[in-house]
Amino acid sequence: MTMVPARQLDAADPLARFRSRFVAADDPSVVAYLDGNSLGRPLAVTGPRLAGFVAQEWGRRLIRSWDEAWMAEPVSVGDRLGELVLGAAPGQVTVADSTTVVLYKLIRAAVGARPGRDEILVDRGNFPTDRFVVEGIAAERGLSVRYLSAPHDSGVRPADVAAAVGERTALVVLSHVAYRSGFLADLAEITRVAHDAGALILWDLCHSAGALPVELDAGQADLAAGCTYKYLNGGPGSPAFCYVAARLQDELSQPVWGWMGAAEPFAMAAEYQPAKGIRRFISGTPPVLAMQPLKDMLELIAEAGLEAVRTKSVALTEHAVALADELLAPLGAVLASPREAAERGSHVTVDHPRFAEVTAALWQQGVIPDFRPPDGIRIGLSPLSTSFAELERGLQAIARELRSG
Repeated sequence: MTMVPARQLDAADPLARFRSRFVAADDPSVVAYLDGNSLGRPLAVTGPRLAGFVAQEWGRRLIRSWDEAWMAEPVSVGDRLGELVLGAAPGQVTVADSTTVVLYKLIRAAVGARPGRDEILVDRGNFPTDRFVVEGIAAERGLSVRYLSAPHDSGVRPADVAAAVGERTALVVLSHVAYRSGFLADLAEITRVAHDAGALILWDLCHSAGALPVELDAGQADLAAGCTYKYLNGGPGSPAFCYVAARLQDELSQPVWGWMGAAEPFAMAAEYQPAKGIRRFISGTPPVLAMQPLKDMLELIAEAGLEAVRTKSVALTEHAVALADELLAPLGAVLASPREAAERGSHVTVDHPRFAEVTAALWQQGVIPDFRPPDGIRIGLSPLSTSFAELERGLQAIARELRSG
């Protein structure tokens, strides 16, 4: 099959106009940015947004802004995130903390809500922080960790979970999109399998939120966590989000009791009483300044439409696979992601024994994918800021570097 040229794909792309909304999207010093799944580009409006925030809300309104807006922002921004990206009704998402802290709070809360069950199920290929938090809580609480194994180039399927869950399982912890292979898990079916066994399930959405529709409510998910600096372009260290299904909020007790999660934060009460609803999962003072870039990206997603974002993502990853087959496979590289578009998120991984040194050389040339051990280059494709021509330049540069070695 003849591959469609990148310039033709860009000319027909209905989302191509959004590329100009990002800072330095056509900077000649960056030949190809293929790492938006680690850190998304900033929006052009982010600088003025932050300057205005400093000058007005912080600079002039000062502490009055807490009463006027800031106290509500962890939940109001969470509601908008739930509406546009997560498939979550209002009152179930809050924005605060880091992904690691959110994972800790939710995992501790979940295992506490399943007394008599002493096992957490997690896959060996999950992101290190997920596994480390699970292992730490298991050690802290005297629980067992049961590990799932999945093929290197795909991920965990419903049958894998069905074979592993049982009456001892308190919680299943999985990533919706596998951080290395890009495998897209069947959220609704795996959730059903966990529930049939009496377990709760927590989904890590770091590599799916903002790149494809996530249907937490429709899929009957219990808990979810994710970051906002990848496809949500919130910037380095921008806050994470926390989803707790409304039906579970009164049942769960999160372990980090802080004043902002109390029923009356300014009562300075002698004893902790949790707030009602999702606010009880907040702990300390939320990072209001760091939420501001996320707000603009959410509105850009609303303008573009998440279904259209997913369509572009599929087209980009299809083109990446075709280029890898044409340019890299003859040089010994192997696709380490699913070939079926329906089973892929928005990145593609290709393996080669030389890719650690190749990645370092590419960065010096302004070609920026990322390396994932033991030997994978991960090609991250942000649908609203990545062009087909940029992708093609990147794959051609990888091939040149392999040939030169």
